[in-house]
Amino acid sequence: MSTFTLQDHGIPVTLPDGLSEEQVLGFHPFTSWIKTLTHSLSLQARDTTHPFHGDPYRLRSVTVQSFDLFGGQRLGFLKLTSDVSNGAGERLPGAVFLRGPSVAMLVALVPDDAPADTDERYALLTVQPRVAAGSLALAELPAGMVDDEGQFAGAAAREIREELGLEIPARELRDLTALALRGAEQGGEEGGEGEEDLARAVYPSPGGCDEFIPVYYHERRVPRAQLGEWTGRLTGLRDHGEKITLKLVRMQDLWREGARDAKCLAALALWEALRREKKL
Repeated sequence: MSTFTLQDHGIPVTLPDGLSEEQVLGFHPFTSWIKTLTHSLSLQARDTTHPFHGDPYRLRSVTVQSFDLFGGQRLGFLKLTSDVSNGAGERLPGAVFLRGPSVAMLVALVPDDAPADTDERYALLTVQPRVAAGSLALAELPAGMVDDEGQFAGAAAREIREELGLEIPARELRDLTALALRGAEQGGEEGGEGEEDLARAVYPSPGGCDEFIPVYYHERRVPRAQLGEWTGRLTGLRDHGEKITLKLVRMQDLWREGARDAKCLAALALWEALRREKKL
């Protein structure tokens, strides 16, 4: 094991054998997590109304327990524990799985012969093995990890192309989470003075994982005869171990068909609420 100190923070970081300081500091999910957490911690002292203002918590150390490499060389996942405690010795739960952001896509298909004000829409789900869930056929919204910081819409368009076979320009995607959260935070824009600098996204498991997921929406008209061709189509990148079958479901049945998928339920709730408020 080895230890280095984070510059500008004075926080010791302990690493397991086989993992270097350069790899950790070059891993965007780690540096982003440190930046976001230390910003939130700084608000305790600046805001006299903060519930922890009297005895603020500090990030005192980080211990990386394990890591996974993608392709045998690129750092993909980090599992760590952090000591976040106050002067009284009270600790916050600090076990963290770092994997970085993902994107999810709600794609709605409307038959081309349906009237303009139709409610006839069909959503595309992917059915694929999810070993972590112990499933070989989990139905969920198309989703994928984001490799490059900030390229969320582009990553969403790429995943739609790879998993669904649809070419959709990134500019034609609507960010449902950004629409819902814009202006919702007190004080205006997210990340402003006195605000925690969180992403405009869904956090599916914030108790132990840093992953956040912007949810995008795209709607298009297609020939009715083509709708039947979607269900059962086998897609995905085989060299990435993807074995994906497409499933077409009526939008009004999406809550039931995708009930095990948090991304799906979040997307449907956002879509329905934004339409109700005439924002979509």
